Amino acid sequence: MQVREVKDKQTRKLFHQVAHEVYRGDENWAPPLEVMIDNTFDPEKNAFYKNGDGTRWILTDDDGRLLGRVGAFINGNKAYTFQQPTGGMGYFECVEEQEAAFLLFETAKNWLKERGMEAMDGPVNFGENLMNWGLLVDGFQPQAFGMPYHKPYYRDFFEAYGFKVYFEQYSYHLNHKDPFPERFWKIAGWVAQKPNFHFEHVRFSNIEKYIQDFVKIYDQAWARHDNHQSVDLDDIRGMVRLARFIADEEFLWFAYHNDEPVAFFGMIPDWNQILVKLDGKVNLKNVLKFWYYKKKKTITRTRILIMGVVPKFQGSGLESAIFWHLDKVMKRKHWYNEIEMSWVGDFNPKMVAMYKSVGGVHAKTHYTMRYLFDPNQPFERAPKLMKDVRLLREERKNKEKSDTAETEKED
Repeated sequence: MQVREVKDKQTRKLFHQVAHEVYRGDENWAPPLEVMIDNTFDPEKNAFYKNGDGTRWILTDDDGRLLGRVGAFINGNKAYTFQQPTGGMGYFECVEEQEAAFLLFETAKNWLKERGMEAMDGPVNFGENLMNWGLLVDGFQPQAFGMPYHKPYYRDFFEAYGFKVYFEQYSYHLNHKDPFPERFWKIAGWVAQKPNFHFEHVRFSNIEKYIQDFVKIYDQAWARHDNHQSVDLDDIRGMVRLARFIADEEFLWFAYHNDEPVAFFGMIPDWNQILVKLDGKVNLKNVLKFWYYKKKKTITRTRILIMGVVPKFQGSGLESAIFWHLDKVMKRKHWYNEIEMSWVGDFNPKMVAMYKSVGGVHAKTHYTMRYLFDPNQPFERAPKLMKDVRLLREERKNKEKSDTAETEKED
């Protein structure tokens, strides 16, 4: 068998061809846009190269038959925040031959080890975890845009090589035609109309304002997450370039309290319902097909990408209030009838409970897996988020009582 690094047009073409060989005849698989994958490995297009590195390979047998592919990368913003310096491997695809899979894993491991890493997570993305993150282990059905689809035997490869589950990722499906619980709407309507709050959807014409607002929310809302790092504005602007292509302004919402941003919600149409017809290629014919299917309202599903609330207002019903506003949009855009809420990690039980509370049905499970290069090192799963929402509620109530008492004193 021969491993070749992707360095030119021919090897890039073969890299994409591997996936088509593996999933040939599998109707659940939607070919991702090849240009998006290529951009991931392009230092000029991917801001993560600013403080990181990445590459990819293809694997063939001695007769030139394609067997598999893999990528490896180091996100310098996160790699050194774990107990062991940790890199990533992803874009893994392989025929059902364990020897081939192990050679691909070994290739990624060796590249990372040479650069000082002591562990690797996979399969993950060289970018934010909103896209191409995790190994599908349950729910072998069409995936929403950005959620990876895999062959069931991949799990056996990962486990046999020595990968262990670092955390589990759950996706919930919600039929938008089914009514939410009455109690949910009461809370949502009450919060949505409180005088000190206001809600607005993104307008790309004023995108720099929303970038700054997102950064303020992110640096507070995600501070409790393991290995949190402040967001890089170049990373966000890179995401915005993608968002202009894949997002609908009315699916991106901010909540403000006294004009300060306190919550963000992001949802996108499930473009996979069109991409499944385009074979991963961007050319004139497919661009015309894309607009044809878009105009025909082919997309009937959406995917929630991200939701965050600053700690002070977690548990206050802001998520429900955003749904209250979003519901008006969905009723106008009535061709959308299903929402995929993906993904939420098992380390975040509060968000799991929230998805269930609105009627979400657990439909898919992905694993983020970790491989320690030194098998004698202790393996630890991702810790659960530490601060309980109930404590935050108590803190808020106590502050409100204190503020009331101070006001009465002044009067």
